[in-house]
Amino acid sequence: MGLLDKVRAEFVDIVEWIDDSLHTLVWRFPRYHNQIKNGAQLIVRPGQLAIFVHQGKIADVFEPGQYRLTTKNLPVLSTLAGWPYGFDSPFKAEVYFVATRQITDLKWGTPNPVLMRDEDFGPVRVRAFGTYALRAVDPRALLTELVGTDSEFEAAEITELLRAIVNSCFADLVASSEIAVLDLASNYTALSEELRRRVVEKVDDEYGLDIPQLYIVNISLPAEVEKALDVRTSMNVVGDMATFQQYQLGAAMPVAAENPAGGVAGAGVGLGMGLAVAQQMGGAGAGGTGGPTGGAAAPTGPAPQAPPPPPVSWHVAEGGRAVGPFSDAQLAQAVAEGRVRRETLVWSAGMAQWTPAAQVPQVATLLASAPPPVPGGGR
Repeated sequence: MGLLDKVRAEFVDIVEWIDDSLHTLVWRFPRYHNQIKNGAQLIVRPGQLAIFVHQGKIADVFEPGQYRLTTKNLPVLSTLAGWPYGFDSPFKAEVYFVATRQITDLKWGTPNPVLMRDEDFGPVRVRAFGTYALRAVDPRALLTELVGTDSEFEAAEITELLRAIVNSCFADLVASSEIAVLDLASNYTALSEELRRRVVEKVDDEYGLDIPQLYIVNISLPAEVEKALDVRTSMNVVGDMATFQQYQLGAAMPVAAENPAGGVAGAGVGLGMGLAVAQQMGGAGAGGTGGPTGGAAAPTGPAPQAPPPPPVSWHVAEGGRAVGPFSDAQLAQAVAEGRVRRETLVWSAGMAQWTPAAQVPQVATLLASAPPPVPGGGR
């Protein structure tokens, strides 16, 4: 400090802190050799406390207001400095301003999963994160335990310690709460308040701090547990599995009919297997064994109607190439038009080879009812 600054420091008679930060907890008033003029003005704004420290000992504490510094309002400092009849300017003392307002938007989170026991899933690892607010309530403990001789103490300097305390309390909380995993989300409010209370017990007397707000924003589960929950939810939505299987079979039949490339026989086998599964599940749901020797009484109600057989698709040989597929109605129309005769080769799923139409019972019936060729028509 230059000579001009030293002289100016002697005539500065206002001690104040204009807090333009958002996360500063403690700030020390800068003064050359800690010298303060006799009768200087002390301004403590709302949300602040001023603490005078003399030779490492905490002296007087001032709440919000404006003061003229004399021996009358500095009784402890006067005693420590030995001023029985007043003091001469300047006097030496350190002035610390402590922010008593809430410092918000501080975040916490579990760096590693926390193990909890659930009745449905057994041991489950969960993660959590949230926010909290911080406030100084005991400046003496704060200066003694954390600040020391720092000229400025930020909230960030204690966030790691607070996060460790929150995580430790959260692990104890979920282990002792006995709340099911499925019910955690509905208990965020109660869990947040209990977690805040446990954290305050560890920081109020020890560090002179308070946690006026603490919230659990989310508790997440491992990916495999979330998948198991999704499966269980889907099963609950489906409800009666036998009814759901019957619905699937009914929905699959039109698709099989419109996809002749897959073969009617293959579609029929798949539908038959699905129908057997549905019947077995329906029998199991009714308490029977699904077999004739199961020993269960036969149902007295009307037997359920079986779904209609899938439509048959026909292929016709014309000009050395296969044409089709044709439905029964389309094949009957082809017979009526004379496109299909007794010697015309036809084939359908399940037939070993192409066969003349007269030798296929279903087609022979159509040929028998067809009109004879028109005389002179060439057919």
